[in-house]
Amino acid sequence: MSATFSSLKYPNYRLWFAAALVANVGTWMQRVAQDWIVLTDLSDESGVAVGITTALQFVPFLLLSPWAGVLADRLPRRQLLMITQGAQGVLALGLGALVLSGRAELWHVYGFALLLGVVSALDNPARQTFVADMVPAHRLPNAIGLNSASFNAARLVGPGVAGLLIAAVGAGWVFVINGVSFAATIAALAAMRTGALRAQAVAPRAKGQIREGIRYVRGRSDIVVIMVVMFVVSTFGLNFQLTSALMAKVEFGRGAGEYGILGSVLAIGSLTGALLAARRERPRVRLVIGSAFAFAVSTAVLGLMPGYPAFVVACIPVGLASLTMMTAANSALQVSTDPVMRGRVMALYVMIFQGATPVGAPIVGWIGEAFGPRWSILVGSIATFLVAAGATVWAVRRWHLRVRYRVLRRPHLEVVYLDGTAGAGRAAAQKPRLAA
Repeated sequence: MSATFSSLKYPNYRLWFAAALVANVGTWMQRVAQDWIVLTDLSDESGVAVGITTALQFVPFLLLSPWAGVLADRLPRRQLLMITQGAQGVLALGLGALVLSGRAELWHVYGFALLLGVVSALDNPARQTFVADMVPAHRLPNAIGLNSASFNAARLVGPGVAGLLIAAVGAGWVFVINGVSFAATIAALAAMRTGALRAQAVAPRAKGQIREGIRYVRGRSDIVVIMVVMFVVSTFGLNFQLTSALMAKVEFGRGAGEYGILGSVLAIGSLTGALLAARRERPRVRLVIGSAFAFAVSTAVLGLMPGYPAFVVACIPVGLASLTMMTAANSALQVSTDPVMRGRVMALYVMIFQGATPVGAPIVGWIGEAFGPRWSILVGSIATFLVAAGATVWAVRRWHLRVRYRVLRRPHLEVVYLDGTAGAGRAAAQKPRLAA
């Protein structure tokens, strides 16, 4: 088996990968359908309404993620995931029934988005860290990359199928199909060989565990840099559902099918980035910062595309840069974190990453309405460039680095410690273990 797919040789991970692919297709279908009915059926093409819907879905990450991380460190993750995945399925079926009945109103969608956010906030840290239960430690970066590949392979299919289904039978059935798709993950979790799952360190019940997680993060400057960069990018740059809807409907005057295509084409680049990430054995902080620069450039180009066909093509490098950045951040955090702290660290990261959306989505939606859809993309490009530049300057000064561009067989950035030591050999509380 090639290095790219090496984690698939583990039976439990194979089950999870296949089931997650099915559920992810349904999730992408629901995302497209939810934003589309808010934009076209339940509001007067309001970017703010779409932004509020997105924000409500992610507000719980800000409020609940620290406690969800403690649960992920304390409780059996497999059983916890069976509960959260089932709850997400029930919510999707409920929204589908409401839409099919013809009684759905905007506040109904707001309510379901909020409830789904609550369940997702509890689900995410357990789902992120459950990968370590299924594969050995040296395969963890590969498994994380394949998880991203699954998510983005589904993104190739889900938005396009959703657009076609919305046009053919309406959005209600899209929600129903998504609800049913969660049965795949529940069945896979139930079918796993529990004896083959790798026991992880469990945090004992104790007071101050959230504060302990915060202290751990504050003592790791590499983790802090990753979280700051990803917070800014997520706030202003990773609002593809919103910006694509505005560009398709308002700027280019297209319908649901063309909107769905944008998500699928974006996933071509994302899937490529995920497969490349699966081959990396040691993710580094510099890759997060470098791909943030690439994201800033590619989104600037995207926002300036003159017509729909050119905009579609420009989505590919955006997907590649964004996925490389996100996977590098996720892998760098999980690989370098003490296993007993992993749930809390990933929960704080999810809070920063996902919780930025409630802050950014309404702002980006307002910018799209006030200044035009193109600026809803360009503001993310500008913000990403500034935070990546700031992180680079900070790292060079704080970590005593020299960064230079070299052209050998292929162009690359070379990062050298001026005092001659490697980052991996420094104390985690003082220097980044993954920065060199």
